[in-house]
Amino acid sequence: MGLSSIGVPGLIVILIIVLIVFGPKKLPEIGSAIGKTFTEFKKSTKGLMEDENESKKEKLTDDKKEI
Repeated sequence: MGLSSIGVPGLIVILIIVLIVFGPKKLPEIGSAIGKTFTEFKKSTKGLMEDENESKKEKLTDDKKEI
């Protein structure tokens, strides 16, 4: 059972519960914080992928020099 089995009615119920718990005034702040978190996560993963690609290129270059 994963997130794909929640469905639209489940999401609506979750959103209603979040609205009740946090209130309408806090929701924009929470949304902004979540958006910033995802943006930072995306930047970090992109940086890791670029570092990995650079290390692979360096290894290939080193291997060619040895031959």
